[in-house]
Amino acid sequence: MTNPNHKKLNPALSTKTKKKIGQGTYSERSLHGQVVHELGRRIVSGAIAEGAILPIETDLGTEFDVSRTALREGIKVLTAKGLLVSRTRTGTRVRPRSDWNMLDPDVLAWRLETRHDLDFVQDLYDFRMAIEPMAASLAAIRATDEELALMSEAFADMLKAKNDIHAFLEPDMRFHLLILSSCRNEFLSSLYALIETALKFSFDLVELEVQIDLADIHRPILEALKARDARGAHDAMVNHLKCSHDLNEAVLAQIVAENK
Repeated sequence: MTNPNHKKLNPALSTKTKKKIGQGTYSERSLHGQVVHELGRRIVSGAIAEGAILPIETDLGTEFDVSRTALREGIKVLTAKGLLVSRTRTGTRVRPRSDWNMLDPDVLAWRLETRHDLDFVQDLYDFRMAIEPMAASLAAIRATDEELALMSEAFADMLKAKNDIHAFLEPDMRFHLLILSSCRNEFLSSLYALIETALKFSFDLVELEVQIDLADIHRPILEALKARDARGAHDAMVNHLKCSHDLNEAVLAQIVAENK
């Protein structure tokens, strides 16, 4: 059923405008955008340590081959993300990790690019387990018929992709975005960047021979959502996330093995 009080469907969820991976990250097209990404990667990877003071503007500008204005704009962006702090007498310093905005799309992307460990896998799993089962239970009650139809379409595209993990990623992300959006909670739906990172980690880092039916583990979620079964959707999402956690650990094990 369609509730007339529901918020209007996000146009980004239409079949003609499917969300692209990384769409939420800061653009690298400008010079200051390039500064943002290069410095951000170095900080998140640990190449520039917490508490370290950045080189003076002249040296950084020469290294990046950018103007002082572009450099300052880049530092301003990283400051807003919680990575840097500037003081008149002490210069620009890397803030403690606990101050970083870990849900910022760029910080998540840099974390994904540069550092892979068991803590990262567990953090992603814990966060998803805290968020997505609740979102699924709310979506079972609040999703419109149109949104359920779009979820069915995403699931059909997953079936077509079979175990081609790269073809599978886009409809999988679309499916999870629809659940977050249709739960009608702005705080939950704003967490898509975290879910995007988790899925991209699972499917886009390495060539992994997947031993499970990736589409089939989504089927119980969709069936519960279409049945308007809030408890069933919650439990189906929990089971799905347990499978995802096992897959993430397998990805990590392969990364470690390849880097030995």
